Amino acid sequence: MASDFDEGLLIGLLIGEGHFGGDGRQPQVTLRMHVRHGALIRWIERTFPGGKVYGPYNHGGREYFQWMARGNYLREDLLPVLERHLSKALDEHSWSRFDKMRITYSKQLSLRAQDGSVVPEAGGAETGSGAPEPPKALSDNSKRADEAFEDLRRAREIERHNRSG
Repeated sequence: MASDFDEGLLIGLLIGEGHFGGDGRQPQVTLRMHVRHGALIRWIERTFPGGKVYGPYNHGGREYFQWMARGNYLREDLLPVLERHLSKALDEHSWSRFDKMRITYSKQLSLRAQDGSVVPEAGGAETGSGAPEPPKALSDNSKRADEAFEDLRRAREIERHNRSG
């Protein structure tokens, strides 16, 4: 059983280094860390045993481990921890990515609205025009977070290009 400290440390790592998303079929939370943090990754593996550690990988000159949480473990164990500790006030970008994952994979996560109904998947609600209605939780803040992420991705791409040639 993870302590409050354990949960807080994991939340901090996920805010700084984690990814909330999925593979198109199922949601997943991913944490990649350099091999020099191997002891920390093994601690996560022991403390949160439903996740799985992969690696070490050597890709693009980087050596890293990857911890992933999916399936029942994500739905039944990790999701409540994330919902309890992660908030928009704590880190808006991480919260928006987490919220987007919850909306996109609401069916797989068995999320229910306050009235007991299953939360629709992203884009699943129909509008009067027949076009999918964008999910309401993806606010302007989420859009700004996605734009910032895309700007960072482009900057890294330019940096890699400049280093290679």
